[in-house]
Amino acid sequence: MRKPLKKAVLPVAGLGTRFLPATKVLAKEMLPVVDKPLIQYAIEEARAAGIEQFCLVTGRGKTALVEHFDLAYELEHTLKERAKTDALDLLRSTAMAPGSLMSVRQQVPLGLGHAIWCARAFVGDDPFAILLPDDLVLADVSWVKQLAEVYAETGGNVVAVEEVPREHTNRYGILKTGKDDGRVAEVLGLVEKPKPEEAPSTLSIIGRYVLMPEVIAEIARFEKGAGGEIQLTDAMARLIGRQPFHGLRCQGRRFDCGDKAGFLEAQIAFALKRPDLAGKVRAFLARYV
Repeated sequence: MRKPLKKAVLPVAGLGTRFLPATKVLAKEMLPVVDKPLIQYAIEEARAAGIEQFCLVTGRGKTALVEHFDLAYELEHTLKERAKTDALDLLRSTAMAPGSLMSVRQQVPLGLGHAIWCARAFVGDDPFAILLPDDLVLADVSWVKQLAEVYAETGGNVVAVEEVPREHTNRYGILKTGKDDGRVAEVLGLVEKPKPEEAPSTLSIIGRYVLMPEVIAEIARFEKGAGGEIQLTDAMARLIGRQPFHGLRCQGRRFDCGDKAGFLEAQIAFALKRPDLAGKVRAFLARYV
């Protein structure tokens, strides 16, 4: 019987240099899209899939990420006194159940694989999801939930994938695929950031994963890959053939919020989904476009 998916790891130790000077003292995952920070969108997406325990892999200057989900007694008291119930409800919706959120430090930036390895005690012997908050998703059904549903059917590892231009394969982990029904593709191989002429396909891994705990032992070999870093893709590749491995084309739209243009596009897309903002946003866009 397959273990239920109840844990999620969120690697959030990056410096956010592409958003300087905004990220000089502010964690990039705290940058807001409309009125919620990126980290909150990721946590809410995981919660919608039934995730109950969360581990943030942080670095120096990232304490605000944990504090954001804590109780804010003074602020709540003030809002209550001023009868601002809507604001109070919004604030309380960010709070986590006691003991459900932990953080660990990745003292040295040695790659995504190393960041996941830092959460090894949290993962234990359980399947776990990984969410990269830079990849913000607008979907009717949480991407983590979509992955969890495939995991329940197939077992093993499941990653979110999408097609990318061939000239961009050197930015992503790329799949070598087997059986493919247009939605779920069997994974026969993985290559991290291959040159366009060497890429086995144009199907790339996007920042959502459901992985088996055995990947931790593969990461622990600390073999350096692309960019001289410990790559998660390389560790996952060594599980192929030993465990089921599939890529899922999730339904919904992904925004690369690690990129300024993607971040700005996300602002507009999410605002247009808001009944209280959509009309105003369309009106001011008409003045510029």
